Amino acid sequence: MFQVYLKELLELTRDKKTLIFTILLPTLIMPLIMIGFMTLAAKIATKAKVETLNFAIVGSQYLPEVENVLTREKDEDGDDINFKLVNLSASDDVDTMINEGKIRFAIIIPEDVTTSIEQGLSAKVSFKYNDSATTSALIYSRVQNALKPLKDSLLAERYRSLGLTEEQGKAFSKPIDLEKISTADKRESFGEKFGAFLPYILILVGLSGAMYPAIDLGVGEKERGTLETLLLTPVSRFNLVFSKFAVIFTTSFLAVFLSLLSFALVTGVLGPMFIANLGSSASKGASEVMAALANVSIIDVLLMFSMLIPVAAIFASLMLSVSIYARTFKEAQNYMSPIMMVAIFPLILAMLPGVKLDWVWASVPITNVALAIKEIFKGTIDLGMMGVIFLSTTIIAGLLLALCNWWFQREQVLFRN
Repeated sequence: MFQVYLKELLELTRDKKTLIFTILLPTLIMPLIMIGFMTLAAKIATKAKVETLNFAIVGSQYLPEVENVLTREKDEDGDDINFKLVNLSASDDVDTMINEGKIRFAIIIPEDVTTSIEQGLSAKVSFKYNDSATTSALIYSRVQNALKPLKDSLLAERYRSLGLTEEQGKAFSKPIDLEKISTADKRESFGEKFGAFLPYILILVGLSGAMYPAIDLGVGEKERGTLETLLLTPVSRFNLVFSKFAVIFTTSFLAVFLSLLSFALVTGVLGPMFIANLGSSASKGASEVMAALANVSIIDVLLMFSMLIPVAAIFASLMLSVSIYARTFKEAQNYMSPIMMVAIFPLILAMLPGVKLDWVWASVPITNVALAIKEIFKGTIDLGMMGVIFLSTTIIAGLLLALCNWWFQREQVLFRN
């Protein structure tokens, strides 16, 4: 049996496509996703923050202070405002100019704005923009920050008219100020937001690591005409099935292992180098992320790894069963797509708001493993529940392997073509 295992494993190593999908991609995918995503997000945020925004004002004569505050060069912190006023002609339509990208936003000031302010009412000033733009929320935030000095000035005047100090005025509209204090540490808080994506990536990597070897070791034997020769060898069919299962499990296991190894590499080695190359504004958020990731210990990584072992066994058994049943390589690929969809659905369940690891969700295959990995990442895993999940997932993997063995014993399945 061991010789069959080595023979199948050697044949896989000669296949460049298998090596790419099971070795190269899992090793690179985690650093590329994490470093690439954070780099791209930092660059987009920085670019959107310093981008010069063309804007227009309709009715600026009713409240000239708006134009003055938006066209100044620096804000209170000394950063550039980067707004450029575009003068409108009588024929210009604000909506058309925004949709065509000639201006990014427009401020519409009504005639009664001064009256509303003098009467102590809120002046309704319109902010027109195209919210389909990816940076539309940031544009609104920049305008709000730019208008803050004008708002503070108007509020200060109202406080003085009421005989209140600035501190009393600020407290006037907020008799109770609810202060948010979280009992979760940074790792737990970050893990709740990011932890659901980690098992999603790892489990799909394990699935893809099992798919291509399974097709080659099952239906690939049929198409090459080597299945009959293999059956004539003095090796029991169970040993043949188990050897093929072990090879597929090895590749899936290796894909997950390399993904976790690259994850540890990102957090421990590449993370500080990445932060050092970012600008000051972007490095603060990245530093907080890396600080949270640094709390993930080697024990935590090994616990995640142990939870993925039976999952890799489930995928190896399932993929081999489908590959043995298929007549051709193309038919096997057609069967793999529904399996991918079925595998993704439990992962999506684990990402839904309010879905937490309890004894109900611990009974749902794949979802329970994803939730357990999330809790390990957060540092709040219940080891007793984790043991139950590991045992139940291992039993499911064993049943699927038994099904695969029964499938392999049937001549009408092996020689359907």
